[in-house]
Amino acid sequence: MEGTIRIDGTDIRKATLQSLRRNISPVLQDTFLFNGTIAENIGYAKPDATQEEIEAAARAANIHDDIMHMPEQYDTKVGERGLRLSGGQKQRVAIARAILRQSPIIILDEATASVDVETERQIQKAINRITGKRTIIAIAHRLSTIRNADLILVIEDGVIVEQGTHNQLMSQKGTYYRMESTQ
Repeated sequence: MEGTIRIDGTDIRKATLQSLRRNISPVLQDTFLFNGTIAENIGYAKPDATQEEIEAAARAANIHDDIMHMPEQYDTKVGERGLRLSGGQKQRVAIARAILRQSPIIILDEATASVDVETERQIQKAINRITGKRTIIAIAHRLSTIRNADLILVIEDGVIVEQGTHNQLMSQKGTYYRMESTQ
């Protein structure tokens, strides 16, 4: 099986690794946070960021209110690998980091997989705020995360078996429909 991945019409095989890394911000299921403050963890994406930029990214990621309720607010130490934050808070800090970086492409790899329903709602609000401003590639088993996507690809054993919007895929009553029905 062969194919091409293009970004703005350019085959990524012709791009440098540095260029790809500069244009893509990943938000992984297992978010890595440094043993520093919340501001430092968000600001890592843009070392010269101002406090105002960090707070704007946190607001967009729907984590600002949580931070303001912490004893030291943006100066709160998160602990090794974000130990002092909940899973959802870590995810939203990672989303804030991606927003601050202003990459044109954000990859959400199972960003809501290990959070409760309310936290998923908060993360979904953050994702909705950046929709339309960047290309978002969401990898998800929890289909509520991708319901509003412009294009959904259903992949089985490395092969695209269906593609379309949520409504189109539901009307086909195929793999996506069965997955949605079981959730």
